[in-house]
Amino acid sequence: MKRHQSGVALVLVLWVITLLSVIAGNFAFSMRGEAKIARNLISTAQAQALADAGVQKAWFELSKPPTDLQRWQANGVPHRFTMGDAVLTVNVQDETGKIDLNTASDALLQGLFKSVGLSEEASVALVDAVVDWRDADRLRRLHGAEEGDYRSAGKSYIPTNSPFETIDELQRVLGMSADLYRKLAPALTVHSKQAGVTTAVAPRAVLLAIPGVNPAMVEQYLAQRQSLLAAGQRALPFAGAGSFGVGATGLSTYTARCEVKMTDGTVFVRQAVARLAQDPKRPMTVLAWGEGESEQLTEN
Repeated sequence: MKRHQSGVALVLVLWVITLLSVIAGNFAFSMRGEAKIARNLISTAQAQALADAGVQKAWFELSKPPTDLQRWQANGVPHRFTMGDAVLTVNVQDETGKIDLNTASDALLQGLFKSVGLSEEASVALVDAVVDWRDADRLRRLHGAEEGDYRSAGKSYIPTNSPFETIDELQRVLGMSADLYRKLAPALTVHSKQAGVTTAVAPRAVLLAIPGVNPAMVEQYLAQRQSLLAAGQRALPFAGAGSFGVGATGLSTYTARCEVKMTDGTVFVRQAVARLAQDPKRPMTVLAWGEGESEQLTEN
């Protein structure tokens, strides 16, 4: 009898030990998971702080006198440097080198849409939808979209019939997809207030959107422009732009983008738009501030 009781006690002890081992294992696994989450949060916070610092450095560099040879140029050329173990890539783009959603001509918008792969018919339809969204009337363009079209498509919103406040708003236009928007966004702005673009600071995507321009012309111009900049000279306008090219407007509105890559693989992108001024009490006005997309995601 005592031997039987001893056997039962041993089994109970073994079960308790097993149970405690399982509990301990689960606790250890949970703690490892929480520690990993904590490390990721810390790394993300560090990357965000560094990205903010990168943007502030861009504003500082742009605030230098134009005669300063070390002053950054707002032409999209990347500036890479390290802070601690992180690698920062900062570039600044003059907003006048982009296509303004509110003031660009139909031809320039259509050229942009075609340059990212849309057919002639699809490009015309999207231009009409964009203009229907931004114009003040409720009259539908031939291939456009007004309130009835949005209702029929099951949308819970209708065109604002007013200028775009941000380029993000373009995603709500009928006919726009997330993938198409990602391709278009880098070439667009709502801050230049001009019908054409300042080609001397325009990125490749904008130059390719100009009607009548082919990739060979753009690549040749970009090579010439880079050579001039490397020699410390001012870039010349793109002769192939014709009437779609405009001179410098003096608006001093720029997008600064900073991508931070940490050693553990964490990536954070800060993107901001600001208008610089000569007033020392208010040297700049921030027009937009948000998180951007990694270049790898944009390329994919």
